[in-house]
Amino acid sequence: MSSMNLKILANPRLMTVMCLGFAGGLPLALTGSTLQAWFTEAGVDLVTIGALTLLGIPYTLKFLWAPLMDHFSLPFFGKRRGWILSMQFAVILSLLCLANLNPGTNASMMGIIALVVAFFSASQDIAIDAYRTDVLDTTERGLGAAYYVFAYRIAILLSGGLALVSADYIGWKITYYIMAALMGLSMLPAYLGPKVKEQPVHTNILKTMTASIGNLLRQEKIILLLLFIVLYKAGDALALSLMTNFLLHGLGFSLTEVGLAYKITSFVAIVLGAFAGGVLLTRWSVFQGLLVFGLAQAVSNLMFVLLAMSGKQFLLMAISIFIENFCSGLSTAALLALMMSLCDHRYTAGQYALLSAVASLGRVFLGPLAAMMVEQLGWVQFYTWSFILSFPGLIILLLLKDRVTAYAHAA
Repeated sequence: MSSMNLKILANPRLMTVMCLGFAGGLPLALTGSTLQAWFTEAGVDLVTIGALTLLGIPYTLKFLWAPLMDHFSLPFFGKRRGWILSMQFAVILSLLCLANLNPGTNASMMGIIALVVAFFSASQDIAIDAYRTDVLDTTERGLGAAYYVFAYRIAILLSGGLALVSADYIGWKITYYIMAALMGLSMLPAYLGPKVKEQPVHTNILKTMTASIGNLLRQEKIILLLLFIVLYKAGDALALSLMTNFLLHGLGFSLTEVGLAYKITSFVAIVLGAFAGGVLLTRWSVFQGLLVFGLAQAVSNLMFVLLAMSGKQFLLMAISIFIENFCSGLSTAALLALMMSLCDHRYTAGQYALLSAVASLGRVFLGPLAAMMVEQLGWVQFYTWSFILSFPGLIILLLLKDRVTAYAHAA
């Protein structure tokens, strides 16, 4: 690889974004699956454990307070890095408080503190997304998205998988101390990272909030663009919505087989796909990437049609999962690059948070529909429809070719 390519792939902006991806992913499992495991081991009742899923609410509603991070600047480190560092410090303190409690006797208090952790973590995500959008050049957005996804997934593997092993040997308290220490190390990239130029905003917070939304909605063909963002990964989201049920009950694989093939293979595949997509987007236009990766994502769903027809075949399952997640990683890199290009640098935090909320609609609301489709149609027809539902978004993309190209080349 030439020195020029190394400079492109490993410049300070991209390296900072990758490290911030680790910081963004680390707290997620600590208030999710890992915390559920801690409560389960402590003998907490199932209703209380089920209520822990509500800790995800701050991540879905973060667009409501995101404009505050566009409006207010902190005294040190600038607006973007200042908010990142502040939220990271708050996450660390909250995790230390959580570590010193026992779910057997303090379940309610732990739930409250975990909600605080989730709020600060979601707020960190807002600031990191804004910083990533502002600091990267237009040609780096796809690669930056890939680096972010890579480090984010590594962090989730660490806090969601290795943390359980650690707790088994040294206990939950020390494990959460270690996670807090890793979060502390994650502050270094934000502290040392490149500065971004701050854009002036209104002096009135309400004007900033209304201007943020108004600026986004006034963009040419914005309704079609928002519809495209909702539909682009709809087929992919539908295919993955009942994947565990399909593998366990539909085909009869064991938990171990699903754990090896689904969890590990999908992790490796989506990371490789995101990285490959990011590299290709340094040479391709965002429109070209969205189109080619979207087609690949659609075709990959046909692997599950073949799997549903073939029955329980471990190798075919592993190959199908790898191909689908690899293509999903490709399309994710392109979609994130487009979303970054749609943001006005004055309102990056609010606009990107809103766009990411729009992008998650399919993933959130397709679950009930998927269950009804499987009951009425069966698995083969269900995955055939996941293939078909991948195309409305691509048709809209063709209608938006000029606008997507224009936005992607904007500063």
